[in-house]
Formats: sequence, C-alpha cells, structure tokens
Amino acid sequence: MKLFPVGGKLKTLGRQLPEAGRKLYRLPVSPETPPANGERPPSREHVAAALRRRIHDGDWHPGTSLPTQQELEAEFGVKRTVIRQALGILQREGLVAMGRGAPATVAETTPAHRETDGPRPAGVELADRVQVALQAPHVTIDAFSLTTETLNAAFSGAMPAITSGTLSPRSIAVRVLLPGPEARLAFPRPVSDDAGDSRPLERSHAKMRRYASTLRDQLLALQELELVPQVSIDIRTVAITPVQKLYLLNGTESLIGYYQLVEHSVEIDKEELEIYDAFGFRTKLFRSSNGPDRRDEQDAAFVEESQLWYESLWSTIARPFALD
Repeated sequence: MKLFPVGGKLKTLGRQLPEAGRKLYRLPVSPETPPANGERPPSREHVAAALRRRIHDGDWHPGTSLPTQQELEAEFGVKRTVIRQALGILQREGLVAMGRGAPATVAETTPAHRETDGPRPAGVELADRVQVALQAPHVTIDAFSLTTETLNAAFSGAMPAITSGTLSPRSIAVRVLLPGPEARLAFPRPVSDDAGDSRPLERSHAKMRRYASTLRDQLLALQELELVPQVSIDIRTVAITPVQKLYLLNGTESLIGYYQLVEHSVEIDKEELEIYDAFGFRTKLFRSSNGPDRRDEQDAAFVEESQLWYESLWSTIARPFALD
C-alpha cells in the first residue's frame, strides 16, 4: 500500500499561510525560516546545507578544491564570516579539509568510525543518523521494528531543520515493516504467563497503529506543505515477533539493535498488570556502512545482507497494512 498525499487544499494553505499549515500538522515553525520577501541573507546553516548537497551530488570530487571564500561570498551574498562558519560546520562533519591560505577541499573520505565510537541508545543514534541521511537529495529509509515509536521521534527531531530549509531533500521514500495485528507475538505478555490474557498484545497493537498513523501523517504533511517535492510511505506487516529493530538509510548504512525484555507494570482496564515488554528507545543500535566510511569488507557485507534480508520479507510474506 503506497500512500501519496492528495488534493490541493492544503497546498494552497501551505503557500498562503505556511505557519498556520505547519501548526495544523503539528510541525515546528522555526524562527530561522526566511521571511517571504527573501530579504534576510542566508544563514551559515543554509550555506553549509547548499555546499553539503553539492558534495553529496558529486559536483566536487574528493580532493578537489571548493570555490574560494571570496567567490562563495559573492555567490551567496553573505559576509566572509558566514562563509567561514559554514565551512567550519562541514569541516567538523569531516566533509571538507581546510588549510591556512588555501581553499577548502573535499575530504578524501567521509567521516570514519573512531575507535572510541560504540553503540548508542536508539533514541539518540537514530535521530542523529536520520539527520545525516536527510542531507542527501533523495532519501530512502527502510525500517523493521515493533511500533515505529523511535522512527517517529527521529523525524520529529528533524522537522525544524526541514521547515527552515537547512535540510531540503527533494524526495523521501520510507518503507516500514511491522508485526501483523493478527500475529500472536511472543511479547509483550503477562508475567503470570496467562496465555488467555490478550490485553498486553492489544495494547501493543494499538500503540503500533497510533505511531504508524502519526508517522504517515507527519511525512505526507511535508509534501502537502511543499517542503519536500516528493514523499511516499509504504507500511506492511509480517506475522513474526521482531526480536531486533533494523533501519537501513539511503542504502549505505544499517542500524541494528536487539530488544531486551524487562518486567514492568502497566494499567490496563483500570487494573495494574505486570508484563514482559521491550523499550525501543533504550535499545542500543550498532551501525555498519558500505560507503566510504566502512570499517572493512565485513562492515559493507553486513549492510548488503541486511538489505537483502529486508527485501526478502518485503517481497514475499509482507502484507499491506490499512491504517484507516
């Protein structure tokens, strides 16, 4: 089930009253959004985003020089200080190298893993990596998880940068695999091991539907408000229990983490119930890459195999999920 926004009513609203439209969809209205008359000069973030896009598009190859600061100053119509700050942002990201008295050059490789880097909680790592993924002109994200709660939060965190134009992808395509509502999942379940008590599962399915609907509406609003030209989201289900969560970003990196079950108390039907459940935000995500920053061939192979695994589920046993 591929979903696309329809109708032009909100598009007109987005053009005439962009802030009202964003509030309608609960999108942040950033104070950095340039005024309609376009008199405010680009910020350092806007300049950095424009240069970053050219690097990702291959306009400048690794090792080649960027235009001089004087040329960039004239192109963007900003002061030299803004250009230096924008280049500083790209230098900290590892995209450019800078030397005194010489133009900045595109880094030979993109930022590599530091030996001190390690897995981080999903709520932190996914938010950071989604922000990086959205720097590409054409964004693809494949997700397999229990409820999409973490992915929802990651996109919510990126909304201010999208609405301000700091992040401006031309297309976003998201695919999501979730456990089927008809599936008898291994968890969540009562600690009492009462096989006849389906309330924890019903609660989980309700959360899944709620988060999936919010994710869909949040993404499609980007196109309705003309912030991203093309947006699609396709949600399917599989009749299996996710024991790990997997995110594939732009076909070049994977984030995987393993759900750990904990015992905690929830209120269901005005009754306190002890259940075994998993908290996706706390799950630590391990990152692999098949891009220039890959650690080794095994790192690259893991991303490729993860993508093949995802495609095998998507194209065989996955079924469309109707949210409405």
